[in-house]
Amino acid sequence: MLESNKISKKYFKKQALLDIDCSIEKGKIYGLLGPNGSGKSTFMKIAAGLVHPTTGTITYNQQPIGTSTKKVIAYMPTEVFFYPFMTITTVGNYFNDFYDDFDMDKFKELIDFMNLDMKTTVKSLSTGMGCKLKIAATLARRAELYMLDEPLNGIDLVAREKILHAIVESANDNNSLIISSHLVDEMEKILDNVIYIKDGSIIMQGEAESLREEKGKSIVNIYKEVYA
Repeated sequence: MLESNKISKKYFKKQALLDIDCSIEKGKIYGLLGPNGSGKSTFMKIAAGLVHPTTGTITYNQQPIGTSTKKVIAYMPTEVFFYPFMTITTVGNYFNDFYDDFDMDKFKELIDFMNLDMKTTVKSLSTGMGCKLKIAATLARRAELYMLDEPLNGIDLVAREKILHAIVESANDNNSLIISSHLVDEMEKILDNVIYIKDGSIIMQGEAESLREEKGKSIVNIYKEVYA
């Protein structure tokens, strides 16, 4: 589905990404793993069409990233992207107007599942509640590719289980998910494939189960080894 070939991104003198090669296949959940500043968000923003690579190419179903791909790729950034005056109902209406693939019924179900109230304003939400709203709005799209940047940030332990459940429920044979995270111990159980990125370069990637067998270690312990 998503194919990157020697993607690099440089901001003035800072090398954010260097020669990134990866292929995202349909029907799988990918973990884009690494500490803060490793290049995860930059890669996602390039795939979402928000940032242009300095060099290299990236395509979705063999089409360049652009207006057409934005219609089928749902991207959730780490930043809050709602206006404070909005209510959760307003957020749903906004997404419904903006995206043809937005499912309002699914949005309401996710909001209820996350124990949120449709009448609540964005400015009154806690950090964790705001994260839940972002996830609900993103997963309510019937997208072909979902990209969630650090979806567990600011989420308490109990709520994390709900988030992971919602993510797994959204996965099927016709879509793919890329989840960036440094909370690998929480994510490991739902990942089919993993991509370890460090200082803008991919250090290791492959099927999670194959890497566990090859290394004789969990994904968490491989992470500790890579980033020690």
